[in-house]
Amino acid sequence: MKVIFQQDVKGKGKKGEVKNVSEGYARNYLLPNKLAVEATQGNIKSLDNQKKSEQKKEQEELEVAKKYKEELESLTIEVKAKSGEGGRLFGAVSTKQIAETLSKMKKKVDKRKIMLDDPIRALGYTNVPIKIHPEVIATVKVHVVEE
Repeated sequence: MKVIFQQDVKGKGKKGEVKNVSEGYARNYLLPNKLAVEATQGNIKSLDNQKKSEQKKEQEELEVAKKYKEELESLTIEVKAKSGEGGRLFGAVSTKQIAETLSKMKKKVDKRKIMLDDPIRALGYTNVPIKIHPEVIATVKVHVVEE
């Protein structure tokens, strides 16, 4: 019997897949527990429509992320820090400080999305990548100035 999985079922299939399973398994387990529905023409058509709407939504999210990337890349973030001789900082500028500065500028970015390998430990400009979307990464200039 062909069924369309509504949820992931370990060892059998993932959500949205159309698979052949034994009739007893489908009638006694999958259908009563709403883990799958029978693969009729109507159900297959609704599955296709659902996939198309999901693709459209993902495409819109990608477009929004690209616009946000352009906005972020046009900015220069200025962070103040105490420093000693030779432009070395007392402490460092972390992703948290960068995220707080961005939020003051009305740009919301999660500090976990800022891909800074090591904290910034010197004065001057640094290019910092920010992951906005799985496919979109913006590079922002961070200018560390003496307090």
